[in-house]
Amino acid sequence: MRANEEIDYNQPVAYDTNGRPLYAHPPKPHETSQQPHHDVALKHAIHIARAAEPLRPQLSDAAIRRHKDSVRRFPRLNLTDGEFVISVVKRHPIGVYIPIGFSVFLVLLVIIGLANYSILVPSGEPTFASSLTPALALTGLISLGAYIVSYVYYKNRFILTNESVIQETQQTLFAHREQTVSLGNVEDASYTQHGIMQMLLNYGSIRLSTEGEETTYRFHYVQNPKKHAATLHNAVEAFKNGRPIGEDD
Repeated sequence: MRANEEIDYNQPVAYDTNGRPLYAHPPKPHETSQQPHHDVALKHAIHIARAAEPLRPQLSDAAIRRHKDSVRRFPRLNLTDGEFVISVVKRHPIGVYIPIGFSVFLVLLVIIGLANYSILVPSGEPTFASSLTPALALTGLISLGAYIVSYVYYKNRFILTNESVIQETQQTLFAHREQTVSLGNVEDASYTQHGIMQMLLNYGSIRLSTEGEETTYRFHYVQNPKKHAATLHNAVEAFKNGRPIGEDD
């Protein structure tokens, strides 16, 4: 009989020793359902290996409250559920003292020049009235430049959350960059202060190194760098050990 031919179960397939016909019968339903024990165990193992949806962590009321407050205060940040801001590391004003002081000096020169215009220009040409508008325009440009320098300077900051560190870098008025590092990837956090000026005014630099690619982040002119470095270190340790941090601060 060929393999692809259908079996006729009404026809005998053989005869016994007494000449009686023997018929073939299809397998019973319960026989086809039998499977080896290890196949059944394998199916059960695959079925319970993982849940259809991962369980969401339970958030405390304090964490939910601080998350909502952080979303309101920092709308540009892409905070995950339950993530909230612990601290914002800002720059010390010492970094803008020189450009602001220079701008003030230039404005004073313009004002002194206008006040002593008759002495500086005895001939009266050009007249005081004709020189006043350019002088005021120059004063406005100097003040605008000082404001832009201050704006760019203070837009550089570190934002520490209970899950990550976000570095915002403002290079120019229209160039902004944001980098996010998970606290689980932070390997070391330290600070440095050099010179009597940094010690007296209590500012310095924070250094943050990560695992893997060994990337190093540095943030200069930090107010109270010792305090911020300690807060960052505690947040990293708490995150890696699965402990909540800052919920009741």
